[in-house]
Formats: sequence, structure tokens, C-alpha cells
Amino acid sequence: MKATIKDVAKLAGVSFKTVSRVINKEGTVGQDLQDKVTKAVKELNYQPNLSARLLRGTASSVGFIYDNPNSNYVIDMQRGILGECHRQDYELIIHPCDAKSKTIIDEIVRMVDRSRVGGLVLTPPVSEMPEVLSALNKHKVKYVRVLSGSAPPDNYAPCVFIDDRTAAYKITQYLIDLSHKNIAFLGGDEAHKSSTERLEGYKSALKDNKIAIDKKLIIGGEYSFESGVKRTRQLLNSGQKPTAIFACNDEIAAGTLFAARIQGIDVPQQLSIVGFEDSPFSRQAWPNLTTAQQPIRTIAQHATSLLIDMIRSGEKNIESEGFYPELIVRDSTCPAPGRKS
Repeated sequence: MKATIKDVAKLAGVSFKTVSRVINKEGTVGQDLQDKVTKAVKELNYQPNLSARLLRGTASSVGFIYDNPNSNYVIDMQRGILGECHRQDYELIIHPCDAKSKTIIDEIVRMVDRSRVGGLVLTPPVSEMPEVLSALNKHKVKYVRVLSGSAPPDNYAPCVFIDDRTAAYKITQYLIDLSHKNIAFLGGDEAHKSSTERLEGYKSALKDNKIAIDKKLIIGGEYSFESGVKRTRQLLNSGQKPTAIFACNDEIAAGTLFAARIQGIDVPQQLSIVGFEDSPFSRQAWPNLTTAQQPIRTIAQHATSLLIDMIRSGEKNIESEGFYPELIVRDSTCPAPGRKS
């Protein structure tokens, strides 16, 4: 049987990525490892699968597919992908889309055929749509998914997953430790799994602390500033009196802060506010927002690296990487009213 890149990695005692980088002469591998890989290549008479690369013209570009209203997220993703593309001498083709469109599958497949990209970096909600993944598999399109979850959901293709649930649990627990019990939750777009994962983390923390889940304090919406303003006004005018609000991202949280100020509510003395992602919104707001740090550029960089490794090897790779957002405490939170710090 013809030797594969995995056979070379096993014989050399190195990772799949190391073999790929040596073969493609990236110059980031030490001489000792290069010698091991070169020796294994010769012993196995390994020949890289160039035909698959040439078939799609994959030596030059990758595609970035997104449908996300959060401009900071999109820009950071672009910068992360582009940085890795420049490092590895690839071009980037950016393709915004409407994930709700009835023709989304045909649109993406046509884009791949037209642009002849070597593979795609998919972001939510497209990366979480089984029908899109099935179509890409059918057309033998390589892709890496960025998605929400505590582990890879399957073995279809590599992914970079973000453990939103655990991060949301830690945020809620932090507020509970500050003696907050009436904690409202403002969700994001339902099409994004990150919103449901963060909600589940919030609920789990309440349950573990024997705090009843009040459905009136959970309000769905969109990942936007305007949605944060609207829902906060709705919440505060409804007679509900939360002492803390967990907003599903920093843009919502900034809208929440704005609405609270309009109504003369002191943040954080009367109302603590927490966001998620550590976007510029969290640092530009006053007071600065407590949030969960999600390194979007680094996530994008790793996803692109996985994709290029797969493109260059000409073989399927199901290696995945996980990221775990960490709590960053700033000035928008404090102990619940009436409790000492």
C-alpha cells in the first residue's frame, strides 16, 4: 500500500503537523526533527498527494465564510486568518452570506468552484449547520469549523471549539459569590449555538447553588447593542428587579449599560453587568465591563493553520483544538446591594 503522511509521522515519532511543515519547507521545525522526518520519508518512499492540490488549485488561497452581525468578531476573525495566510504564503477570499437563505448551500459550493480555494474556514452559524457540512463533504471540500462546545461534536472534519458553557458557568458563579441571586440573562441569536451554550452554563450555576430559575429573567434576542438596550428597558420596566445582568456578549452588555444609565441606575452599585468575548465594547464602555476573554484572532489563526495543513497534505485531518474563555473582572460588577465586599 502507498505510504501516507500519517505513516511518516508514526515512523518519525512526530505529529502530523510537523511532517506537513517539513514537507512544505516552512522553516519552523528544528533540524533534528527535520532529519527524522526526511529519513522516514525516504524509508517509506512517501510521495505527497499533489494531484488533489492541483485539482482545486489549492496552493494559493483559503476562504472565510461568515454570517455574523458583530463587526468586531468579523474583523478579528479576518485578521487572525489573514495573519496565518500571510505567514504560510496563502491568499484569503472573504465571503459573507445569509445563513437563513434557501440557497445557502448552492451559494457556498459555487463560491468554492468559482474561486478554486483549497478549503474553507467556517464560522457560526454556518459551521453548525449539518446540511451545509453534508454538502461540502459530498463535494469533497476541505473545511475547518469554528464552533461552540466543550469537545468536537463529531469526526467529520477538524474544528476549533470554544467552551462557552463552562465560561458562562464561571461568570454566573462569580456573580453568585458576590451574593447576587436575581441574575438576569440576555441571550444572543438562537441560530448561534454559543447563545444556547452560555444559557446552559448560566442555568447550571444557578441549579448548583440551589437558586430557582426565573424564566422572566431570561430574555432572548440578538447579538447587538440595540437589542441590549431594548431588552434592558423591557426588563427594568416590567417590575423585575435584577441586581445583576449577564449579557451574552459585550455588545449586548454595552447596550444594557446605556439603558441603565438612561434610567438613572448606578452601575455597579445598584446593578452589576457582565458581558462575554472581551471585545472593544468591554474596554470602551464606562465603567469597563467584566467579561470572559475569547481570543478570536488566535482562534482564527489556529483554524487556518489546521486547514492549510490539511490542504497541503492532501489528506483528511480530524485533529481539533479547544479554547476556554477566562473571566476578566473589571469595574462593572460589585457585591449585591446591601452586602459587604
